[in-house]
Amino acid sequence: MGEQTKHEAVGLLEVYGLVCAFLAADAGCKAANVRLEVFDKNKPANADSLPVPLLVTVKFRGSVADVEEAMRAAEEVAIANTGIVCRHIIPRPTEDTEKMLKISALDKN
Repeated sequence: MGEQTKHEAVGLLEVYGLVCAFLAADAGCKAANVRLEVFDKNKPANADSLPVPLLVTVKFRGSVADVEEAMRAAEEVAIANTGIVCRHIIPRPTEDTEKMLKISALDKN
C-alpha cells in the first residue's frame, strides 16, 4: 500500500444500478480532487423487489474535504436517478479496511 493511500479518506456510496454508479462517480470526480477505487456490486436476495436489481458501491479516495464534496455531488445525482442505498465516509481506513477496498465482484463471473 502506498504512503499516499494510507492517509486518504474513503467515501462509499452504494446506489441502485451500474448506470447510476457511473453518473454518481462522474459527478463526484468533477466536483472534487478525488480518484476512484474499483466499483463493487451486490445482488441481494430481495433483488427483484428493488428499483434496480443490482447494488453498486462507488468508492472515492482523497482528502476528507474532497471526499465530502465528491460525495455531496454524487449523492445529488444518485437521488435524481435510481437512488441511494447507503453512504459512509471513513477518514482514515485501517490497513485491513484498505485491503477490502480493493475487492470487487464486478470482475467475477
